[in-house]
Amino acid sequence: MTQDRKQQRIGIFDSGVGGLTVLRELYKQLPRESILYFGDTARLPYGTKTPDEILQFVREILSWMVEQKVKMAIMACNTSSALALEAVRSEFDLPILGLILPGARAAVRVGRRIGVIATPATAASNAYGRAILEVDPTANVQQVGCPEFVPLIEANRLEDPYTKEVARQYLQPLLQQQIDTLIYGCTHYPHLEPVLRTILPPEVNLVDPAAHVVAAAARELDLLGLLNARSPLPTRFCVSGCAEQFARSSVQWLGFTPEVEKVYLPTSSPLPVPLESLE
Repeated sequence: MTQDRKQQRIGIFDSGVGGLTVLRELYKQLPRESILYFGDTARLPYGTKTPDEILQFVREILSWMVEQKVKMAIMACNTSSALALEAVRSEFDLPILGLILPGARAAVRVGRRIGVIATPATAASNAYGRAILEVDPTANVQQVGCPEFVPLIEANRLEDPYTKEVARQYLQPLLQQQIDTLIYGCTHYPHLEPVLRTILPPEVNLVDPAAHVVAAAARELDLLGLLNARSPLPTRFCVSGCAEQFARSSVQWLGFTPEVEKVYLPTSSPLPVPLESLE
């Protein structure tokens, strides 16, 4: 194993700022690793897209990440993990990790009556339900699709009274089922923790799959002999939408203003020629 390979970046991607919860865990658990973060902000939210669209987006992002020579990819997006992980694992020659199984395993360690808040696409896929019941067939699982959460978080409306009212409506069926554990079925949702805590009973366990997928990534890198022992490169931030908007939105969770590059996907397709240049 060459040292160059060990020093290559870990690629992580999400539809927007949600994946920053995974990035923070990477900083905490794997401080020597260099990271490439991609936010597909031009096409968010993912949770209302079709499975075919999600799979196409993920293939485009991973193809680009392979071009950038990442050594591992983490889907910091539950919708992608639910709908595309198995398909792309057989198509790309690099380790690809998703959030669903690490989150499910963590949840059954602390609870039996498990609620999942997720995007509509993740909830409809029943990925968490299947994963939890594979680990513990006796668990009780309730899932709720929350279409408004990602747009509210991306718009930085965390302290808006409307956001709390929406959260109360989404959590109501789970509270009626007397859940003892709640899984953040979207990497955006930990940003809502202060709001959710005001609604949930204090004894409800909150499970953030971000911490557990990074622990799984650390184990995988160790097994493959790919852990970096040298100083990391600065994190590279890329988006498909507005770089300035992403930089502004991410400051409060990163603690610094990132330099953000705009990239165009799919990179293998030529960009359309502006009409002005044809005149």
